[in-house]
Amino acid sequence: MTVDGAASPAGTGVDAVVDAVVVGGGIGGLVAAWELSRRGARVVVLEASERPGGPVRGGAFELLPGVPIDLGAESFAVRGGVVERLAVELGLRVESPVAAGAWGFAAGKAFPLPAAGVLGIPSRPWAADVRRAVGWPGALRGSLDRVLPRRFADLDDLGALARSRMGRRITDRLVTAVAAGVHSAPLERLDVDAVAPGLRRAFAETGSLSRAVSRLRAAAPPGAAVRGVEGGVHALVDTLADRLDVRTGHRVTGIDAGRRAGPGGDWTITADTRDGSATFHADRLVVATAGVAPLLARRWSGLSGPATPAGAGAEPQPPVPERGADIWLATLLVAAPELDSAPRGTGMLVAPGAAGPGGRGRRPVRAKALTHSTAKWPWLAERVREAAGPGMHVVRLSYGRIGEPTRAPTPEEAASDASGLLGVDLTGRVRDVMTQHWDGALPPPTPAYRERVREFLDAAARVPGLTVTGGWVAGTGLAAIVAHARAAVATGAPGGR
Repeated sequence: MTVDGAASPAGTGVDAVVDAVVVGGGIGGLVAAWELSRRGARVVVLEASERPGGPVRGGAFELLPGVPIDLGAESFAVRGGVVERLAVELGLRVESPVAAGAWGFAAGKAFPLPAAGVLGIPSRPWAADVRRAVGWPGALRGSLDRVLPRRFADLDDLGALARSRMGRRITDRLVTAVAAGVHSAPLERLDVDAVAPGLRRAFAETGSLSRAVSRLRAAAPPGAAVRGVEGGVHALVDTLADRLDVRTGHRVTGIDAGRRAGPGGDWTITADTRDGSATFHADRLVVATAGVAPLLARRWSGLSGPATPAGAGAEPQPPVPERGADIWLATLLVAAPELDSAPRGTGMLVAPGAAGPGGRGRRPVRAKALTHSTAKWPWLAERVREAAGPGMHVVRLSYGRIGEPTRAPTPEEAASDASGLLGVDLTGRVRDVMTQHWDGALPPPTPAYRERVREFLDAAARVPGLTVTGGWVAGTGLAAIVAHARAAVATGAPGGR
């Protein structure tokens, strides 16, 4: 159950004694609380905002109030099966997307993304779908990867690796569109091990990047790489919040630990609420948000690490060196029967700075990605059709990459981008719009960030009763966050030790 801003379950402001306090009501914190509660622990989740879920959240158009729409994550990777198992535990129905495939957009043109690749890196650079995207010159240059000695490889980042092995066309038109679109960061900021686990090792063993991609593809489970949930992925958050003790409007302002002097546990957590403050005592503290990391750094200097300035009385800095991308989503309800046939598949990934259709001189497409939601998810298409009639579609555009200033797209800009990407003029055909801002929600998959997170986690592991999880340390994607949260709290007795 979600308790809005109350200082205690009874609203009296009396201190609460529980087995575990989870700070952060995003999907990572909710899954950690769920795992602990399943093992018999009494758990309270403290969330500073007025709604749990973080970037896994839902909403609805004013014109279609009964049709749920994901305003954040709308699918999850199937790897490991962790998210699907969670959905089944919660009694939710897992859905596969339509197998229409995704498209890319670069150099002023749209094309189906090659079927056999990893983050846009093709396993067969000479394949017809690769040639369609990059032309014969790009395909021939990419094919040299199979004969180049392995010493001709720059492993500094994903872009350097792809460019050194396959050339600029494949890198700029395919890898940039896919990897930069998925991770909201320039290629030179993407750590290979963070975004493509196992790729460097496979390259070292095969001596070819395309062969390495083939090996990773062969090891992947068959079928769709992603799945969703009927009613929207945000149903995971809604169901967890209904079954857990979640206190929204609780901004944690103090964290302290004792020496197990008596009942109530080591940890004392204080939080500001709309009506005052609340205090919680627990044996175990689970930190699932970067927002309270500076509080930990003040209490345990080892958690501030090299980012802490020298000098007496100096304020510890946040234990992570940079923010994630500033993301805006614009979701459109459009009247466009031409989209019934899904002319550009289930979605598109856009290379940065791509000119609009027609090439140079056209306004660059600002969006980094587009999802044709009603083409991708049959359950959503059926509900939209029942509520609004035939020919109505939901299209979502995503804006923002690390290092780029981002502003909210106007409805006209979003409609223009969607028109250019889908090849259908949507001018005057947008019936409703929802915009959603996610400020720094995605962790940057950069070497500096990953190294600092490793240092922070190593230091946190030395603090008894402290667990750290959440997207800010687990990485991008529900599969990574859910797996990390469950593993992080899996050790110890039900009380949390």
